[in-house]
Amino acid sequence: MSSDAPSSEAESYETLERPRAVRAAEHGLAKLPLAGPLDRLGTLRALDTAVSPLQNAVQKLPLGGLRDVLHGRWLGHPLHPALVQLPLGAWMSAGVLDMLPGTRRASRVLIGTGILASIPAAVSGSVDWAELHKPQLRTGLVHGAANTVALGLYAASLAARARRREYRGRMLGFAGLTVAGAGAMIGGHLAYRQAVGPNKAEPVQHLVGKGWHPVGKADSFPVGQASSAALGEVALLVYREPSGQTRVLADRCSHQSGPLSQGSVADGCVTCPWHGSTFRLTDGWNVGGPATAPQPCFESRVREGFLEVRLPDAAPDED
Repeated sequence: MSSDAPSSEAESYETLERPRAVRAAEHGLAKLPLAGPLDRLGTLRALDTAVSPLQNAVQKLPLGGLRDVLHGRWLGHPLHPALVQLPLGAWMSAGVLDMLPGTRRASRVLIGTGILASIPAAVSGSVDWAELHKPQLRTGLVHGAANTVALGLYAASLAARARRREYRGRMLGFAGLTVAGAGAMIGGHLAYRQAVGPNKAEPVQHLVGKGWHPVGKADSFPVGQASSAALGEVALLVYREPSGQTRVLADRCSHQSGPLSQGSVADGCVTCPWHGSTFRLTDGWNVGGPATAPQPCFESRVREGFLEVRLPDAAPDED
């Protein structure tokens, strides 16, 4: 009992020393029941009647190579989060100016800028959205709907200001900012809770130790056909070329964890069967599709009849 007393006293002292407002805020935020309702968005099957036709429409857009640009493959991560900064920043700035005198013109410019900037942000977001799993599609639909409502409110706000109905314009602007904030919160849930956007193959480098690791008898992997193997917790794609060279990639696609070993191999690349991301077998580089990150690529060798692999950056100085 006595050994615990100092710790308890220290904790009590620390609690008392913190401002009352801070403690009240922490206590209140801890009880906000937001995670549950946001989680339930992904289970709303009623949204599927709108999800399917919209998804098909976006996938059929004749974007060509622009689709990969909108995904952010050239950037190394999704482009959409970067594009949304301008409309949200412009609208938030307009909201601040609306509370100050003599800022009517500046507020109108910012609102108009936000409206124009929301167009490429919406296009990039919809292209990413169309390549997701069903729960993510449902949540993303609500996210997009909220942003569409916000855009409509800001358009109405700008129209009201043009007719010199300043008070109405400001109220519509504040309403738009509120809805846009809700949409951003849902977007955050989509990105971080439902893991839309992060590189799903990033943990591989932390799960594989240094050095060479056996994954199976070399002749158990068929020539000219993608097959799977396991290296501890890491699933592998193994492809033996007719030349005798064996290519090995992490099996779970960096986009949405699709099984590459079940995909098609052509022209030295493997295409994910889920959303069509394509990776070079020689180095794992993502050459097409929604994936914005390359696939971990393993060095391989055959020793005493067994296929052994290692990550290049995990190789020791000496074998």
